[in-house]
Amino acid sequence: MKRILINQLQDHVDKEVLLKGWVQDLRNLSKIKFLILRDRTGDMQTIALKGTTDEASFTTLGTITNESVVEIVGTPKKNKESHWGIEVLIKKIGVVSAAETPLPIDNSDKGQTHIDKRIDHRFLDTRNLKKQAIFKVRSKIAKILTNFFDSKGFTNINTPKITTIGVESGAELFIVDYFGKPAYLAQSPQIYKQMFVVGGFERVYELGPVFRAEKSHTTRHLTEFTGVDFEMGFIDDYDEVMDFIEEMFVDLMGNLSKEAVDELKTLGIKLEIPTKIPRITMQEAKKILAKKGKKYKDDDDLDAEGERLLGELVKEKYGCEFVFLTLFPWNVRPFYHMKPEGKANVTKSFDLLFNGVEICSGAQREHRYEILKKQAKAKGIELDQMAEYAEIFKYGVPPHGGAGFGLDRITQRLLKLENVREAVLLPRDPERTRP
Repeated sequence: MKRILINQLQDHVDKEVLLKGWVQDLRNLSKIKFLILRDRTGDMQTIALKGTTDEASFTTLGTITNESVVEIVGTPKKNKESHWGIEVLIKKIGVVSAAETPLPIDNSDKGQTHIDKRIDHRFLDTRNLKKQAIFKVRSKIAKILTNFFDSKGFTNINTPKITTIGVESGAELFIVDYFGKPAYLAQSPQIYKQMFVVGGFERVYELGPVFRAEKSHTTRHLTEFTGVDFEMGFIDDYDEVMDFIEEMFVDLMGNLSKEAVDELKTLGIKLEIPTKIPRITMQEAKKILAKKGKKYKDDDDLDAEGERLLGELVKEKYGCEFVFLTLFPWNVRPFYHMKPEGKANVTKSFDLLFNGVEICSGAQREHRYEILKKQAKAKGIELDQMAEYAEIFKYGVPPHGGAGFGLDRITQRLLKLENVREAVLLPRDPERTRP
């Protein structure tokens, strides 16, 4: 008999079926036993009746433990009183693999096990359909973004994660022993993105791991995360990059609403699809925040509290969960960000905040070699000593710009999760290297 998945049962009412899955819960009474079965598509109540169910199977049901793998032969019947609308009458049940008891974590919906212990036993944690829904949504996000990039003429690239060159500022590097020589885990694909825009592809993107050796113990930082990075050539201004991102999020949230209906319902999430994302300069943002008692110097970046407060104010004024924060001070941005004509203290750069948290950082890059060289020197960097990077700008470079996101943080904010680690199967932070 061919296996039927739980979400296919409606098409097999009153027909004998074979189900396979995990035991989510079991209630034993003298003449009736209730077993909640779970597979990758959902859960379902199954019922064993004394005198109707095979006698050996009825006896077996009294010994089965939660999370054991079982296979059930039975018949789905309509039942209006059940919240499933149907239930399965068990004819036979067999134990494929018994689970030890007690379980190391409580993976039920009422479970209070701390996230650290749940991650220690993540394969049990993700059997919970709500936890599983998070990662099914994340998978859809990656798929939708990939399709969007492809539809816009972008080429997917895979860049090295072991490298000896880097131009990111403000983040430390992980050093690795590479056959007796020092090398580093890549903290950004920035150099390589620019390299292959210049290499003739014009538009490139990558979904891949990014490493940041920062000892940040927050609900939004990781030492390893999945980056969504893109770079686009022949732009006229950095507004084009923001226009692209705006279109990308409208497409993402629109398609996600259609493709992840069940998962979003399971998680209690209703997406608010943006139409136009407000754009506020850093100078304007600081004036707005100052009126609320949150003051910054001209060259300061916003801290987490400022981002959160700005997100609330934007939502109140514009009714939008997103906001572009633009024209960042020169001293808090990398040397390769372009400056507006005649403005030495700011850059053509932006962050995208979503529900008060930064999920994206981007800019128009400086493509003119001599200006780039001067900007690098102003940051204490000799560009000519970065031979592989400097060479990119010597043989014809189009104006270009791009951005980098964290897939983990996008998932966290979309699903309103308290901790970014909830959006990563096996997160890495300053303390965690296992499992």
